[in-house]
Amino acid sequence: MTSTRDRQRAAARAKLEREMAERAGKARKRRQTQAIVGAAAVLVLVVAGTVWLATSLGGDDEQTGGTTTADAVQCAYTEVPKEGRPPQIKDVGLPPTQQAGKGSQTMTIDTNLGPITAKIDRAAVPCTAGSFTHLASKGFFDNTKCHRLVTEGIKVLQCGDPSATGKGWRDTDGTGGPSYNLAEENLPTNKRPPYPEGVIAMANSGQPGSTGSQFFIVYGDSPLDPNYTVLGTITGGMDVVKQVAAAGDDGAFAKQAGGGHPKKEITMTKVTMSPVEGG
Repeated sequence: MTSTRDRQRAAARAKLEREMAERAGKARKRRQTQAIVGAAAVLVLVVAGTVWLATSLGGDDEQTGGTTTADAVQCAYTEVPKEGRPPQIKDVGLPPTQQAGKGSQTMTIDTNLGPITAKIDRAAVPCTAGSFTHLASKGFFDNTKCHRLVTEGIKVLQCGDPSATGKGWRDTDGTGGPSYNLAEENLPTNKRPPYPEGVIAMANSGQPGSTGSQFFIVYGDSPLDPNYTVLGTITGGMDVVKQVAAAGDDGAFAKQAGGGHPKKEITMTKVTMSPVEGG
């Protein structure tokens, strides 16, 4: 049998072990709490850092050509169904749907005959300007020919078909475009003539919402119906256009839309759009 003293010693030892276990448990909980708090702090820093990074990189500006969200316009670019697309369609993706609604841009069309420049007002044509900027950045217009010239009734030089390339002309010239369409903007319904000399405007199929990449430069006042987006105003190079017009056309489209292929070929070697200014 154990003595009273032995039982007392055993009880004291057991009490000490319990106290040590409790202290170890509390210390473990403190370490866990500190670890959780530390992880939360790291998470907050990561989230804050992500927000700072997004703000610093200007995510909205990339979409809108250098504008704030408050100045942005929401645009709709309707994709042409992939099934049944003709080979004249050139797919370079869709432009950002959020576009700058203020400021201006300079369009520069470098050609084999000399440069042509135009001023684009973003407030008047935010979606069309956004489309042009996108296409130009993808090299969509590079090394394509202006395929149509009209010298009677109206005076326009039409360009922007990505399939009008190489030597000679094809029956399909004038049928090409991007893989999307957009609605018309800035229609000159209250202007006479609607399309005076010096205007650059967008061609379409005659149906609403059929604007694509083709455009025409007006080199003489033209009494067209006001159904075509006025993109901007020519600021330089009209002499180049008139030089082409003076050489005449081959009458290839005389029985259809009018005019024909320019006898003096003009090729757009590169089209560029400047960053938005004053937005």
